[in-house]
Amino acid sequence: MNRRLLLLVLPAALAGIIAAATLPGGAASADAEPGGITVQGTASIETTPDRAALSFGVESQAESARAALAANAAEMRRVLAALKGAGATDVTTQSVSVSPRYGDRMAVEGYTAQNSVSATVKQIAQAGAVIDAAVAAGANQVSGPSLSRGDRSELYRRALRAAVEDARASAQAIAAAANVSLGRVIAVVEGGGGPQPLPFAVDKAVAAESTPVEPGTQQVAATVTVTFSAG
Repeated sequence: MNRRLLLLVLPAALAGIIAAATLPGGAASADAEPGGITVQGTASIETTPDRAALSFGVESQAESARAALAANAAEMRRVLAALKGAGATDVTTQSVSVSPRYGDRMAVEGYTAQNSVSATVKQIAQAGAVIDAAVAAGANQVSGPSLSRGDRSELYRRALRAAVEDARASAQAIAAAANVSLGRVIAVVEGGGGPQPLPFAVDKAVAAESTPVEPGTQQVAATVTVTFSAG
């Protein structure tokens, strides 16, 4: 084969290879990804909170930092005993601080000591009594409750399963409208949320009756994005 014939043969061979690769059923088309349908599914479960998380603080003032801290420690010990006696659990110190108090001319007039703890009440019906007991023992700062469910993880998993079924129903409707068949799940992306804590605050001057705490209801919600193959 001379040089001229070789130059004529090579372009024809390359053209044949390219054509074969692009033909239906060729190697390139066999590896191509099938089309898909991507939808979002949502679901929520209504639930009644069964526990409350609260925060209690004691603020004490004195002329010296040492005296302020000592007075604060004595009051906080009484608050801790009252919390545990009223049925609170998971009582944990959050912060302890001592800071100077300044007058009009920026002169130190005394010191303020603060101590705060968090606690969990596993029976909502006892939350008011726990708050009252802490305030009666000397707590002058109360915040919460953050209401939740002890079995929230299981409720969320139930919502996830329902969200996937919701996504499947939407995908089936789209597939029917597009005159294609719905295939297997090829991708799932989780996204979701949970119940939000409810704001609550009381002043030290509370009524003689137990402080009311109404649990209300919350939504445990789940969202998923699901891609199905389609053909």
